[in-house]
Amino acid sequence: MAQQDDVFKKIVSHAKEYGFVFPSSEIYDGLSAVYDYGQNGVELKNNIKRYWWDAMTLLHDNIVGIDSAIFMHPTIWKASGHVDAFNDPLIDNRDSKKRYRADVLIEDHLAKLDDKIAKEVAKAAKRFGDAFDEAQFRATNTRVLEHQAHRDAVHERFAEAMNANDLDGLRQIIIDEEIVCPISGTKNWTEVRQFNLMFKTEMGSTADGSMTVYLRPETAQGIFVNYLNVQKTGRMRIPFGIAQIGKAFRNEIVARQFIFRMREFEQMEMQFFVRPGEELKWFSQWKEWRLKWHKALGLGDDKYRYHDHDKLAHYANAATDIEFLMPFGFKEVEGIHSRTNFDLSQHQKFSGKKIEYFDPELNEHYTPYVIETSIGVDRMFLSVLCSSYEEEQLPGGDTRTVLHLPAALAPVKCAVLPLVRKDGLPEKARAIVDDLKFDFATHYEEKDAIGKRYRRQDAIGTPFCITVDHQTLEDNTVTLRERDSMEQTRVSVDDLHKLIHDRVSLASLLRKLR
Repeated sequence: MAQQDDVFKKIVSHAKEYGFVFPSSEIYDGLSAVYDYGQNGVELKNNIKRYWWDAMTLLHDNIVGIDSAIFMHPTIWKASGHVDAFNDPLIDNRDSKKRYRADVLIEDHLAKLDDKIAKEVAKAAKRFGDAFDEAQFRATNTRVLEHQAHRDAVHERFAEAMNANDLDGLRQIIIDEEIVCPISGTKNWTEVRQFNLMFKTEMGSTADGSMTVYLRPETAQGIFVNYLNVQKTGRMRIPFGIAQIGKAFRNEIVARQFIFRMREFEQMEMQFFVRPGEELKWFSQWKEWRLKWHKALGLGDDKYRYHDHDKLAHYANAATDIEFLMPFGFKEVEGIHSRTNFDLSQHQKFSGKKIEYFDPELNEHYTPYVIETSIGVDRMFLSVLCSSYEEEQLPGGDTRTVLHLPAALAPVKCAVLPLVRKDGLPEKARAIVDDLKFDFATHYEEKDAIGKRYRRQDAIGTPFCITVDHQTLEDNTVTLRERDSMEQTRVSVDDLHKLIHDRVSLASLLRKLR
């Protein structure tokens, strides 16, 4: 774990050094759990969003997009349950004066119990080699069975406490399992209490005439209150979906792990409206399709897993997370939920407006059920960054730091590098840039030795470097260097566009989803 922590610190440092992510308001000593995206980070982030948006709206003829306002009528949040139920169970350590989410403390403890089992399995696998039968070992080894029984018992208590909203039960698990504060190392805990996560502000020109409004904690409600507008104006027929990308805000007390949990973040959400009774069929299909979208990036199929929810939200009858293996363990990057008809029914009740759907095939009115897919853009960004980062040992003892970013997501697709700053090479290189920049994010660089320039491009994840040398002026060929293999081939300038396009276009990713 310590080694993984070191790797994560290097990734955070790399993100700042190479213009991906900066601490917000850094010259004023920063603002906790708020970050800015730099020149390379914003391009990577926009490419992730474009990949998601096109996969939703281009590949599905029954999904359209909207962009709803951040400010919405405050009754919306009463109807959705956020005013009364959007809470985290918090606990304080009296010695360190630090505040934690009680559920996260217990989840981290469960992860440590899982690690104990994994270590036993790993030791046995090393001892027995090819003859090792993992399934049999897990089913028969005394230590593994003891650890598993303990882990299952804690997990069962945890699930019961969460489902019953039993704050005393959560605290008792922390006490019984002797969970200590990561800062003070003590078990001097307060009671657990609920804390609402929504930011409040005032709207209006005078104190007497203002009303309390909220910064939205999710983008989904903007879709629900516009569902009928989209359905009627777009002449949409069930089943259909509405997609949205936008900012959301949560007053996270325990914001941590870089951009994984922030107070201001961005979501990519799609609400898919279906007939009542068909929701679980669609839930299963979207669960499968969304995992396929992630795996198409080539970050490693073994880094993903499903995690079915023990505690269902008040609006759901099925829910699962797609988790990704971060340096600090498997963590949620996307949630798929069957939200039933809760949201639309609530908004119909609180607004007094009829928002049912008339199904011409069934000749009846009903309130649609909804399947939701929701990704945190920032978490997706972090998963791509962490899985791409490598300190690669090269022949001869040298090391290079490289981001093996999926080519279609890379902030810079190709860099054009004149070998020297004379003899007409910069002018030729500029001409190549001018030809490519209409289709690809193309970077020009002439400072430093060619080897150093290659390393800088490796560090920001540029898939291709194009070196212009004296031979270019003679036969119109350049050296095309590939980032991951570092292979260099001589190609015609006239062929550059096609060679690069075949590797870096979003279409190359989208075709994997057909």
